[in-house]
Amino acid sequence: MLSLLPERLDRILLLGAHCDDIAVGAGGSLLELCRAHPGVTVSVLVLTGGGSLREEEERAALAAFCPGARLEIVVLDLPDGRVPTRWERAKLAVEELRAHGDPDLIIAPSPHDAHQDRNTLAAIVPTVFRDHLTLGYELLKWDGDLAQPTVFLPLAEPVLREKIAKLHEHYGSQRDRSWFDAETFASLARIRGVQCHARYAEGFHISKLTLGVAPLLGMDPTD
Repeated sequence: MLSLLPERLDRILLLGAHCDDIAVGAGGSLLELCRAHPGVTVSVLVLTGGGSLREEEERAALAAFCPGARLEIVVLDLPDGRVPTRWERAKLAVEELRAHGDPDLIIAPSPHDAHQDRNTLAAIVPTVFRDHLTLGYELLKWDGDLAQPTVFLPLAEPVLREKIAKLHEHYGSQRDRSWFDAETFASLARIRGVQCHARYAEGFHISKLTLGVAPLLGMDPTD
């Protein structure tokens, strides 16, 4: 399989509707990416949880999941489960990130996600970042909304174990949730690993991709 991630990453943009969405959906990938690109700038926007214990958990968790990165974190206080009714504020927050420059990679909710908050954020992203590499992470919940991903980032077993340990360490408020356990996280990672000839992996969705092959773009390949 071909690798389509840019060889150089100067800025990664992470978008989440709730504190823990990003780490659960892409925590292993963040560990791998930040270690492969030391000093990368990681800009984060989370729409809910601002001013609460959830924000404290998120800031500590993302610092652990983004080793060596320059972190910029904004956590808004939109009401959990009511983001569609605060569409304008959510859209403005994403537009403010766009004004700060072009990220090399965006990691955001999958458009397949059935939760109203994440679905709203996923719909906003391509209206603001129209020409950017965007990977949509997946979350296993009771909604039954998982779709087959087309992009995979393989994870070595120690990285998966580290991801699971960090999730339990930093998101104490979520430990009583039925889906928040090591078996859930490892089982989905194992399935995605099988699908990309790896032991474990995280899966992502991508809606559009342009291959920059010079002859297809009307360019002289001898230039």
